[in-house]
Amino acid sequence: MIKLGVNSVLFKDFDVETAVRHIAMCGYDGVELSAIQGMCEHLVLDSWQDQAEELKRIAAENGISYLSMEVASLDEARLTKAFEAAAAIGIPVVNVGPGGKSDVEADLTQSIATLSHLSELAASYGVTLCVKAHVGNAIYNTPTTLRAMEAIDSAGFGIDMDPSHVYRAGENPEEALPQVLSRVKHVHIRDCKGRTTGPGPIQQQACGRGEINLAAYCKVMVDGGYEGPVCLEVIGAAGHSLAEVSIIAAESYGYLNGTLRALGARQPKEDALQRQNG
Repeated sequence: MIKLGVNSVLFKDFDVETAVRHIAMCGYDGVELSAIQGMCEHLVLDSWQDQAEELKRIAAENGISYLSMEVASLDEARLTKAFEAAAAIGIPVVNVGPGGKSDVEADLTQSIATLSHLSELAASYGVTLCVKAHVGNAIYNTPTTLRAMEAIDSAGFGIDMDPSHVYRAGENPEEALPQVLSRVKHVHIRDCKGRTTGPGPIQQQACGRGEINLAAYCKVMVDGGYEGPVCLEVIGAAGHSLAEVSIIAAESYGYLNGTLRALGARQPKEDALQRQNG
């Protein structure tokens, strides 16, 4: 069964316990912890040891798990701390961007070499490093994603398939997904309107409000046998109230959970809880 989560960056103006509690109240199974320096550090990598037990307590009390962590940086020293923290807290996936600039061959070559090295490092900690095609970066569409897939054979490497970035690269995500699905180990998901550089206001990023055919995307994902985490990632939430960001999370949960249940990839929450309780 596919697990649904939210990147805590949506709750960037609130502390991590408030974020986890409201994400759980929306119905999600888990959380992607934001450890993005300069944007949102719900997990502070420079002192992660001080947070580890507290984060485990927060997860246990809210009945959720940490599905992934987003670091964004390719800095090896910072990622080493992320892998250590992930192994200690029980976070299976660390997500990064590819860096570099689009259509610069030297940048693409360097990005792939860096990701290959860091994937081996991730594997040594029992963690998977996932990268996504990112607007404006060296890996930004399906052809450049396939270049990375062909060059990196580490078990610690995976693709974080984000339909909003692929859509803004001029592709239809439901058509692009089958080409990379064999290496997809994490999905960032959100909607958007228009094939512009930015994802737009947070309201337009709620699943079902934009132009991406996310229902078709989910069907391809399920038909292809994907069973990894799917985490809502909404950017630009600074200055929004707790009610506003919770509405975005809850609305997207309803869309995704209903769509995936209709495809047989989710169970009714009550049934899942009954099985957990025997």
